Amino acid sequence: MEVHTEKHKQRVRVRDVIIGMSDGLTVPFALAAGLSGSAIHPSVIIVAGLAEIAAGSISMGLGGYLAAQSDADVYHNELAREYREIKEVPEMERKEVAEIFTAYGLSEADIAPVLNKFEKEPDMWVKFMMAHELFLHEPDPKQAIKSAGTIALSYIVGGIIPLSPYFFTQYPHQGLLISIGITLSALVVFGYVKSRYIGIDPWKGALRTAIVGAIAAGAAFFLARLIS
Repeated sequence: MEVHTEKHKQRVRVRDVIIGMSDGLTVPFALAAGLSGSAIHPSVIIVAGLAEIAAGSISMGLGGYLAAQSDADVYHNELAREYREIKEVPEMERKEVAEIFTAYGLSEADIAPVLNKFEKEPDMWVKFMMAHELFLHEPDPKQAIKSAGTIALSYIVGGIIPLSPYFFTQYPHQGLLISIGITLSALVVFGYVKSRYIGIDPWKGALRTAIVGAIAAGAAFFLARLIS
C-alpha cells in the first residue's frame, strides 16, 4: 500500500508540473507575440511578459492550492461517511465488500473470513472501502501547499522560455521568430520527458504535446492580436 501511495503522490506531482508548464509555455508566448505586432520596444514586451508571468503563477498556484484542498475535503467527508455506514448499515457494507471480491472471482467461503476480520478491525474496513470502492487515497496534509508551489514554479519556468528571446533582440519581430522556435522545441522536449515518465510512447507524446501547445498558443496569439 505504501508503494501504491507513493506512486499516487508522484502522479500528482507530475500532474501539477504539466498544468503549470503547459500554461506557462503558451500564455506568455501569446501575450508577447500579440505585442510583437505593435511598434514598441522589446523592453515593453519584457515588462508586460514578466508581469503576466508573476500574475499567472500566483493565479495558477492559488488554483492548485484550492483544488488540492478540495480533494482533501472530499476525502475526509467520504471517510466520515464510511465510518458512519459500517456502524449504521453494516450489512450493506458487507454486501459491497462481497461484490468487490466477487468481481475478482472469490467465493462466499473465501470472502467470509475477510468480512469477519473487517468487523473486528473497523479502521481496516474503512481503509479498504476508501481505496477499492471510492478509489480515494489519504492526501498528504501538505499537498495543497506543494501543489501551489509546484504549479507556480512550473508556470514561471515555462513562461520564461518564450519570453527569453526578447531580452537579446533589438526588434520585436526578431524576438517573435526565435520565441516560436524555442517554444515549439520546449513543447517537444516537455512532451517527450513527460511521456517517458508516465510510460507512454515518448515521441508520440512529444508530437501530441507540440501540436496541442501550438494550437493553444496560436489561438491565444490571434486573440491577443485581435484585441491589440
